[in-house]
Amino acid sequence: MMAMPALLLYALASLAAALPDRGIYPELAAQVSTVIPLGVTRAQTWVRIDAAHRVLTLYDADDPVKAYPLLPAGEGAPSPVGEGRLRPEDAAELAKIVAPEARVVTGAPPRGEDRDGDGIVDRLDILLGAKKLLHNGARYIERYVSIPYPNGDVPRTEGVCSDTVIRALRNAGIDLQKEVHEDILRAPKAYPMVEKVDASINHRRVHTILPWFQRHFITLPKGTRYLPGDIVFFDTFPSREGPDHLGVVSDTPSAKNLPMVINNWTDGATDAEMELLSWVPVTHHFRAKSSATR
Repeated sequence: MMAMPALLLYALASLAAALPDRGIYPELAAQVSTVIPLGVTRAQTWVRIDAAHRVLTLYDADDPVKAYPLLPAGEGAPSPVGEGRLRPEDAAELAKIVAPEARVVTGAPPRGEDRDGDGIVDRLDILLGAKKLLHNGARYIERYVSIPYPNGDVPRTEGVCSDTVIRALRNAGIDLQKEVHEDILRAPKAYPMVEKVDASINHRRVHTILPWFQRHFITLPKGTRYLPGDIVFFDTFPSREGPDHLGVVSDTPSAKNLPMVINNWTDGATDAEMELLSWVPVTHHFRAKSSATR
C-alpha cells in the first residue's frame, strides 16, 4: 500500500482540526482564520465546551467572540480551562485571555443561538461566512437575476453589497431570501417600499432588507461597541435619504482601532475587508440575537 502524499496528510489533518462549519463554500473553510476582537479582557471571559460538536466557544460577558475546534483525545495540547484538547497555538492564546477561575459551561449552545445546529453560534457563523467570501472573491456586478427559491443565489462569482450579507447569514443557516419573502407576505405594512413581491430581488435591495433586520435582529444604539458578525448599514450618498450600503463587521482591527468591515463596495470591486467605520456614516447597527447561558 502506497503512503499518502505529505500534502494530502496535511490537508486531512487540517480538516480534522477545523471547525464543524456546515455553511456555504465548505472548501474555503480551512483558509479562514479568526482573531479575538479588540477590547476583550480576562475580566468577563468564560467558555462553553460543546463536546458533541467539538467546539469551544469563548465569550466576553454575553458576547461570543471566538470559536475553537476541539481535537480528539491525545492530540494537540490540553485546554487551559481543564476540559478538552486544542491546537497548541489555540491553547496558548486562550490561556492569555481566560482566568483560571473562569466559568465553564458544557453542552451545545441553545438552538436560538445556533440556527443551523453545528455548534458554532450564529454571530460567529456569520463572521466565518463573511470571511470565506474574502477567498471566494465575487466581483461587484449589479443586475437582476432570476434565482430559485428558497436558498437561491446569484452566481458565486458575482454579487452586490447585499449578497455579501445574504451569503454570510446563510452560513449560519439563515436564508434571507426566504425570511424576507415570508416576512413581506406576513407583514406587508412593514415593507411599504415593495411595489412587487419578487423572491428573486426583494431581499437583495438595501431598503427592503432593512425592515427585516429591524424586526428580527437586535437594534443597537449609536456608540455600541462593534463585534464580529454584526451587520452595519451605511449612508454613502448623504444627498439620498436612508442607507444604501451594508456589510459584516470583521474581527480584523484597522489602524484606527476599529474593526474592518467585510463588504462589496462598488463597480470593479470584490468582497474585501475595508476600514469604513471611521469615515462612512453608519445609519443602523444590528446583532443576531443570543441566549447565552452563564
